[in-house]
Amino acid sequence: MTTTRRLAAILAADVAGYSRLIGADEQGTLTRLKAIRSELIDPQIAAHHGRIVKTTGDGLLVEFASTVDALCCASAVQAQMAERNAAVPPGNRIEWRIGIHQGDIAVEDGDIFGDGVNIAARLEGLAQPGGVCISARVQEDAAGKIDLAFEDLGEQQLKNIARPVHVYAIKPTTGASPLLGAPKEPARARRFVTRQHAFIAAALIAVLGIASAVWWALPQRGVPTVAVSTGSPQSPPGSASVAVPRLSFVVLPFENLSRDPDQEYFADGITDDLTTDLSRISGSFVIARNTAFTYKGKAVDVKQIGRELGVHYVIEGSVRRAGDQVQVNVQLIDAETGAHIWADRFDTDRTNLTEAQSEITGRLAQSLNVELVRDVGRRIEQEKEVNPAARDLVMRGWAEWYRPASMANRQEAQRTFEQALTLDPRSVDARIGLATVLVTIVASGWSSSIKEDEARAEQLLVDALGRDPNRSMAHYAMGLLRIVENRLAEAYTETEAAVALDHNNAWALFQYCQVLKYLGRPQEGIPYIENAIRLNPHDPNIAIFLRLLGECHLLLDHVDQAIDLMRKARAANPQLWFIHLYLAGALGLRGDLDEARAALSESLRLKPDISSFARLGAAVPANANPDYQKLAEKTVNLGLRRAGFPDE
Repeated sequence: MTTTRRLAAILAADVAGYSRLIGADEQGTLTRLKAIRSELIDPQIAAHHGRIVKTTGDGLLVEFASTVDALCCASAVQAQMAERNAAVPPGNRIEWRIGIHQGDIAVEDGDIFGDGVNIAARLEGLAQPGGVCISARVQEDAAGKIDLAFEDLGEQQLKNIARPVHVYAIKPTTGASPLLGAPKEPARARRFVTRQHAFIAAALIAVLGIASAVWWALPQRGVPTVAVSTGSPQSPPGSASVAVPRLSFVVLPFENLSRDPDQEYFADGITDDLTTDLSRISGSFVIARNTAFTYKGKAVDVKQIGRELGVHYVIEGSVRRAGDQVQVNVQLIDAETGAHIWADRFDTDRTNLTEAQSEITGRLAQSLNVELVRDVGRRIEQEKEVNPAARDLVMRGWAEWYRPASMANRQEAQRTFEQALTLDPRSVDARIGLATVLVTIVASGWSSSIKEDEARAEQLLVDALGRDPNRSMAHYAMGLLRIVENRLAEAYTETEAAVALDHNNAWALFQYCQVLKYLGRPQEGIPYIENAIRLNPHDPNIAIFLRLLGECHLLLDHVDQAIDLMRKARAANPQLWFIHLYLAGALGLRGDLDEARAALSESLRLKPDISSFARLGAAVPANANPDYQKLAEKTVNLGLRRAGFPDE
């Protein structure tokens, strides 16, 4: 008897007052229930790609791959049940209670077990007749994707569940589909702050919280939309209009007002940390750092930026550093009107930066959620003893890592992180940065000492996560290491943790798609890579994102879409061998053999040692996964063979 594990959305439902209804009219109740199941519930489950795991006399348990599908199904069922019950006396109505949770489940002989199932069942018990209760994980995953209103029921202690669960109730809606667009991200509740400069983030979070409350209270003035490529196989590629999340913003690169141009990295580092800290806001949508940095040094119109990036708020500021003295100015701007909502200035010195953060956070405590202040305080205590010079080098290292992917840029970042770790062997950030660079060099085929680099990255990440398990980039790097080692189940778990800790981490979303692709599930991965691109459309490394999206479509035999995406990836960075290789596979599959051979020739020029399927398999062990190979043999591998790529 084989037991497997996977992430799923679980829907539990039962009929409120079932015993009373059976006691009053057993045959009539059973007849009506059978009709409701066959005419409404079962068709809705099928339409939303659900699987009925089990049924009881008055209930059922359903598994969905997508939280969005589960929510749409539940909403449609309850709306149509309300219509059915409109003419039925209250005492005779059949009303369902539904609970939905997303979590890890164990699957054995078609049945499912685990806390994910138990929590869904307890949530169902909290729901009112005709209502739906969901966990915070599900609510955050739906933010910006489904036109549903939620009532916050706060933390609830559920029976036989060790930790309290934050619960939301869905407010009643019509029978129309609530779906706004394709699923975009696996977002879950954030609980921890993981980067420095939290004093600025704390102030902005307070203001954004107030602004968000005002936003919801006022009539909307034409909520903007942003066009994103759906890449959906059900419809041709194009644009889908997706509503902009209400709590969405971009942190523009802070201006360096110091006279020393070499201090650019310091201003950039503060921008990076602020972006990371603000990503912790539940339900937020934060444009990724690299896209924000395309506006660096340019005269900007915040209204235009709001339209281009699909955000409601723009954050900008400046940093002036003279010796150890640091002055930071921050402004929060409404991207729709251009109005300045809030501005403030923070003066401190570099050596006492974290102590100053604690003082400023205390001043803001009246405006902040108590739990948020507590988390900020914990992070500040951890960082108090970090060597300021090492922190500078960490900032510089990340600035180098974010440059367009090349062996030279990665090696420069490695040297900088090495220096930071030498200066401060206790630095968690230096460990994460160095490990991320090492495993990226291995994954890109640029390492001359693969086993040694893998072992060192492993030790650095184990140490970092032992000191602070709540770092999204640490889990991302560990997930990438597990991919390199072809330990895909562990890669899935680590990447899931990275996304849970920072649902705006575009690299983690990218990797989530990558893992699903290797597991033979590219269709499930496409929404995640699309959302990564949505978060980071102007990244200097956008070629890597486009290539992955193209490969997913290629594996699904969407050849024209794949070629279009691969060509865009090649134009963005023609120096990456694997882009040319997979473009050759796509062109060969379509029959464009001359162009396919030219692309294969360029791949071999850039990476001569990847000259056969055998050598490709040795370089990318995850390609050997049987579920991936089933798809690849019919698509990319077939195209490469047509282009002349040999087996040995």
